[in-house]
Parts: sequence; C-alpha cells; structure tokens
Amino acid sequence: MAAPLLDSIDLQILAALQRDGRMTNVDLAAEVGLTAPPCLRRVRALEQRGVIRGYHAALDPIVLGYGISVFALVSLRSQAESDLRAFEEHVATLPNVRECHMLNGEIDFILKIVAEDLQAFQSFLTSSLTTAPNVASVKTSLTIRTSKDDPGVPIPDRG
Repeated sequence: MAAPLLDSIDLQILAALQRDGRMTNVDLAAEVGLTAPPCLRRVRALEQRGVIRGYHAALDPIVLGYGISVFALVSLRSQAESDLRAFEEHVATLPNVRECHMLNGEIDFILKIVAEDLQAFQSFLTSSLTTAPNVASVKTSLTIRTSKDDPGVPIPDRG
C-alpha cells in the first residue's frame, strides 16, 4: 500500500505526536513552526485521512500487576478463511491477548499475552487458548527482558 502524500510538516507533526500524544496543540505548533490554527487543521486532516488512528496512554504492565509477557505461536488445523476469522474473533474476546498477528508460513498466528504470573498464564493457556476451536498447537516463549518497545512506525526526516 502506498503511503499517503505527506509533506515535511505533516511528518514532523506525526513524529512529535507519536513521541508525545498528549502535547498541546500550541506546543506542537511551536515545534513544527506553525501557528496553532493551521497546526490543528493539519492534525484534524491527518485524523480524518486515517493516518492518525487514535491516541492512547502507554501503561506499565508491572505496576498494574502483569508480571509476565509471553509470545505464543499458534497453528490451526484449518486455514480456511472462516476458521481464521473464527480464531481472530475468539482472540478478540481475550483481554490478556494484547496483540494478534496472522503470519505467513508454518505458524498461523503470533500472540502477545500478558499475565499476572506463570500460574495465571498457565490457567489462561489451558482454559482459553489451547481449547479454542481449530487450534492444533501452541508454542510459547516467556519474555525475559524487553530491550526495545517503540510503538508506531519510523517517521522519515524530510525536513
């Protein structure tokens, strides 16, 4: 998919908001060299075009009691579109699954899962994931350390 046409100011706006989505429009405008009204118009246009999909707070899972994160590689018995969608719909109902990506190749999906501890994860795995319709196998890897967790995408510097 081709990237939408964005000028250097749009890219600066995106980089700044991706870094700090709570910055005020006045601060954003100053950072990108605009006055507040045209800056806000650009942000609204980027939102309407779907370039900016939303805003969220980055939460600390440890502080909130989620001591572990796990990646699960899921293989399904069938790759029929209806079975793939049924699995995706099931996963969408599981709050502990934070990400779900369909893959090309031997593994059908990779999931990022958070849990309070290993016992809670084991319970989740056996009650909610391995028992899901059409699941053939689940291979899991516990995250030991996260050295990089950059949300969003790289923004090119065309300034």
